[in-house]
Amino acid sequence: MSTGVTESTDVFRLLADVGGTNARFALLRDGHWPPENEMTLATIEFPTLTNAIQYYLKQCGSPEVIEAAIAIANPITGDWIRMTNHHWRFSIEETRKELGLRRLELLNDFTALAMALPALSKNELRQVGGDSQIPGAPYALIGAGTGLGVSGLFPIADKRWLPISGEGGHVTLCAINQREADILEMCRREHSHVSAERLISGRGLSNIYEAITELNGDVSQQLSPSEITSRGLSGTHSTCAETLAMFCSFLGSVAGNLTLTLGARGGLYIGGGIVPKLGDYFHHSPFRHSFEAKGRFNDYLRPIPAYVIHAKTPALLGAAIALGVTPLENS
Repeated sequence: MSTGVTESTDVFRLLADVGGTNARFALLRDGHWPPENEMTLATIEFPTLTNAIQYYLKQCGSPEVIEAAIAIANPITGDWIRMTNHHWRFSIEETRKELGLRRLELLNDFTALAMALPALSKNELRQVGGDSQIPGAPYALIGAGTGLGVSGLFPIADKRWLPISGEGGHVTLCAINQREADILEMCRREHSHVSAERLISGRGLSNIYEAITELNGDVSQQLSPSEITSRGLSGTHSTCAETLAMFCSFLGSVAGNLTLTLGARGGLYIGGGIVPKLGDYFHHSPFRHSFEAKGRFNDYLRPIPAYVIHAKTPALLGAAIALGVTPLENS
């Protein structure tokens, strides 16, 4: 059903946050924040990104859209995009022409999320440990969902920030104790390279569960990531409980590495679709211990706060900033 946004002569800009499972869309009226007509579509229901955008715009009454910024879970290395965790493949320039846009910006979804960090309010963040954020210091960003996103944000002149566009989710995952080493060894039987994303993601929960099940000599129940999470949170299933704890431990270890690498004394920020849903459990999980467990640099990491992001659509905020919108001034 049309939402009636074209009842005026306003011009709109399209924002999108495209992951391996869902694509979130919104419109900016005359380039002003906040967005409107937010909608989430399942990517599997559309053969191409263009089809998904055209469907969304039709639901909005086919407004006049002149520009778009799309945050996507994929590296941006040129005109051709081939999604890592989905079948969509497309040319940025051909997509721009198909949609009749004068400008189309594509950026990595975690680059977009990093750009949004300074604009997030305190009530959109929940602190996990640490007590000494250094104003003006770099930020580190990590988040697990369909994949594992990683980025960072560095301060530059005139109160501006420079985001990192990288693929840190695919670094080699290491163990900090024998049980983790055993799980990694089980995974190496199937995968020659066990990346951080291989175990710190939705699919990663399943991989950890299967490894623990085999190590314990049990029979797998073929549980989905959501089933593993719910049973782990309830504490009614010992293997799922260990899986969830191990997931948090691996995340903490990789997050600590990232924070050290970037010198991110401005804080570690945690996004993605999984951790924000863990609630209080995450605060008492092995995450913080593994985050700080860096030998001689325990004391360096101990005061650095970690923040779980609870903002509704922060990557859309970053996409808006990529188009030159200043949300704090327009809100």
